[in-house]
Amino acid sequence: MIKQVSQIGIPVKKMERAVQFYKELLELQLLFETDHMAFFDCNGLRLLLSLPEKEAFAHASSVVYFDVGDINKAYTRLIKDGVSFISKPHIVAKMGETETWMAFFQDSEQNTHAITSEVLVK
Repeated sequence: MIKQVSQIGIPVKKMERAVQFYKELLELQLLFETDHMAFFDCNGLRLLLSLPEKEAFAHASSVVYFDVGDINKAYTRLIKDGVSFISKPHIVAKMGETETWMAFFQDSEQNTHAITSEVLVK
């Protein structure tokens, strides 16, 4: 039985540019890289950037949601560092005393991802 997701793959067009984006702007820990792949640690989940082996694999990736502690602070820093956001932080769901906030952005390869945060409402 499947217990968890261990790795998410994101196709890239230019490895050096993509590694710089995820390492320097998103501040993910680079585990190791080759000419065609780079592996990052996201608290136990591996994020794999790879140059597609075939044209059939050269498509936009699924949306990856990166959890942050303070979405407004993360949004402000990422905007300052040049990350291109599609939306500002906004509420997408409210369950009891918890609000889920998201803001969508594009990486260096035009893949859409999001930062997300669970906020306790007092």
